[in-house]
Amino acid sequence: MAKRRAVPPQAAVRRGSRADPGLSAARAVVLRALSGLRFGELELRLPSGETRRFRGAAPGPSVTVTVADENVFRRLATRPQVGLGDAYVAGEWRTDDLPGLVELVVRNLEAARSGGPLRWLDRLQEHLPPPTTRKNTAAAEEAIHAHYDLGNDLFRLFLDESMTYSCAVWEDEAETLEEAQRRKLRLVAEKLRLGPDDHVLEIGCGWGSFALLAASDYGCRVTGLTFSEAQWELARRRVAEAGLTRRVGILYGDYRTMTGRFTKVASIEMIEAIGYEQFPVFFATCDRLLEPDGLACVQTIAVPDHQFERYRRSRDWIQHRIFPGSLIPSVGALAAAMEKASRLRIHSLEDIGPNYIPTLRAWRERFFASLAEVRRLGYDERFVRVWDFYLASSEALFATRTRRDVQLVLARSR
Repeated sequence: MAKRRAVPPQAAVRRGSRADPGLSAARAVVLRALSGLRFGELELRLPSGETRRFRGAAPGPSVTVTVADENVFRRLATRPQVGLGDAYVAGEWRTDDLPGLVELVVRNLEAARSGGPLRWLDRLQEHLPPPTTRKNTAAAEEAIHAHYDLGNDLFRLFLDESMTYSCAVWEDEAETLEEAQRRKLRLVAEKLRLGPDDHVLEIGCGWGSFALLAASDYGCRVTGLTFSEAQWELARRRVAEAGLTRRVGILYGDYRTMTGRFTKVASIEMIEAIGYEQFPVFFATCDRLLEPDGLACVQTIAVPDHQFERYRRSRDWIQHRIFPGSLIPSVGALAAAMEKASRLRIHSLEDIGPNYIPTLRAWRERFFASLAEVRRLGYDERFVRVWDFYLASSEALFATRTRRDVQLVLARSR
């Protein structure tokens, strides 16, 4: 892997100047917004040595933020959707509790939108055309490569032994990440009522953890699909090493061009990557490939229905910097797409979202426990800060319930 260019040393980080009228205005806007804090407490330490304290009337996280470069205020004022994360990656601020800080920001933004000075942003977004997420095959392939082909060695450092990159299901804090992931995989298998007579299509098979479990524990055949070369190569090798090549086939390709018939379809946190315009296509494809009495289980991160239109008309930091072209659905949006394009309907739904908090916490702890190896692989400090913000902010989104994670069992209407 090519060596990534390191970020400039901290001594080279430029300082904002209060003589800059634009920066002064941005600073005033941000500090005025913080004065309306409703939840939690924030101690803000500025480069001048000045300390500002903000306290909401309602309980919430209590965090300290140290500003190293006042350019963070300009980023927040001019590009609020990505400014906080970009400033963190650039080293312009640090905190004693990154998930807590993001949780504090999210809770207060949601409260302000519901009846405060930020409500005008929602009204404006209601009249903006949503960014397109339409993907042809080449664009879909490129979007997958941008994240999943960073390198199998990187993902091995923080995932469990099964290489499962989705929400685990925890029974208690004492169990391991691998045990929690195996429980999640078995939960999908049980909801699909898998048995030896089944042929399962897994759309977005990752590194093969579900396919291996379904074949070894339930005796069924599995065809897995992925658009990541790194995942395809490793999943095939793992299948061969497990002696399951007669039961499991891992294909590199687009689900839209898949042919054949299957008794069951599984898709675990893949649909978020395809874009809003492709939701009907996804369900039409599942309908076309399923046997008449077949079942599908789709696990997906989800936005609450009442937030979906606002979310769809914007692009947050994770969409910009981690998963380009992605769009997290709402359950309502998926149900509408099913109704429009297929005979499939939601037979049952389980929200496992609270389990993502310990899952993300475990990934972040394992990532930082392996920092020496991350650096040995050629990843620089900027990359580390990108992943720190990604994992911490994702944890905060689930803690505030602005993100869910649902397992949908789908069956045909009769």
